[in-house]
Amino acid sequence: MTAKNLSTVATDLIECYGNTAKNVIDAYRAGGERVVTVLEKRWNTAFKESRSQLTKDVAKNASAAQLAFSVYYSKGLTQTSKGAELVVSQLVKLAEAGVERVAANASLFEEKTGLSTLNTIAEVTKPGAVVLSQFAAKLEEKSAALASKIAGNDVTTASVKRASAFGQRRAAKAA
Repeated sequence: MTAKNLSTVATDLIECYGNTAKNVIDAYRAGGERVVTVLEKRWNTAFKESRSQLTKDVAKNASAAQLAFSVYYSKGLTQTSKGAELVVSQLVKLAEAGVERVAANASLFEEKTGLSTLNTIAEVTKPGAVVLSQFAAKLEEKSAALASKIAGNDVTTASVKRASAFGQRRAAKAA
């Protein structure tokens, strides 16, 4: 295992939970799309069977109502899933920024006071955070598999890691 500080582990954990949430949103969207498809097939079958019993105007109105329902459901599904993804992305960004600030301020505090209490607490806490991060990575992996299973080949799971702002700054300082 590579040596990681607590803020890096926390950032990885935040990314894993963010990706897991996005995978669940993808599964929700794919499941909703499947529901629409099944309902449309059942509607079409039932409509064909009862078409001869309906007047021309009633059949026309029934088709228009079914189409309107399908369109509104699909738009609602798309809008809610996009909105949820946006919220998750913003929460991940805010949480990562918070971790970055806490880590930077902890270092400054230790420099100014000469105390290493925060560093000691971070070192003691890090093994638990690493275990939690490993669990979150497995959860992310399983959620990606679930989203793929629900959607088939039509889903792009959010399992790709991106470099956090904290990691980018650390890399820039090291270079």
